[in-house]
Amino acid sequence: MKVSHLIIAAAAALFALGGPAFAAKLDVRIVDAARNSYVFRTYLAGDDIKISSKDGVVTLTGGVAEVSRKSLAQETVANLPGVRHVINELEVTGAPTPSSDAWLSDKLKITLLFRRGARESRTEVEVKDGIATLRGRAESQAQKDLVTGYAQDIEGISEVRNEMVVAPAPENPRGSVGEKIDDASITAQVKLALLLHRSTGAVRASVATKRGVVTLSGKAGSTAEIDLVGKIAEDVNGVKRVRNLMTLD
Repeated sequence: MKVSHLIIAAAAALFALGGPAFAAKLDVRIVDAARNSYVFRTYLAGDDIKISSKDGVVTLTGGVAEVSRKSLAQETVANLPGVRHVINELEVTGAPTPSSDAWLSDKLKITLLFRRGARESRTEVEVKDGIATLRGRAESQAQKDLVTGYAQDIEGISEVRNEMVVAPAPENPRGSVGEKIDDASITAQVKLALLLHRSTGAVRASVATKRGVVTLSGKAGSTAEIDLVGKIAEDVNGVKRVRNLMTLD
């Protein structure tokens, strides 16, 4: 018994000594994972975001250009392994008034970034008096129509004028390889895509991603709403498959 007690005491002592070191390594991994995530390397690359972590509590400071980027940064970090809580102290430089044209333009731009159907388009967005005017290039009429639909889905946009030119992109002789998108970035994109859509903004959907497979759970008011949530998730960049486990409220 005495030997067993000594072994247990020694193990406890080693754990106590290793605890702070393990926590410090975990914090370093969290910060590195956030900085190297798809969302931070692409959508948030131009923003001044500082990330710190202590015992799994992550603090975001600095500034972002648009309101949606603040939410996107928080959602991405919150879904990283080891993160227990996120303190979001990011400031939005020149934050637009809610429901203003600038605010609607911000929502539309971030929506187009997420959606697979608009990924290869070159879309310029202008919103005035609630009317969205789209310019730039689409690779096909189908893509142009998709972009129009995405704009119409934004709450507050009353009309969409799509002046995009249909012009197929030149072929890449080497072929194109899609960039791998991490699970935390996929989850953040799906959550924000659902929030920005006029018909799913109030839906209580939980989103989890593992190796690109998104699992949806929670409550919805109708089967049509459940189907719509699934379709929106399927159209987000990086999603390989969707498991829709949502049920009727």
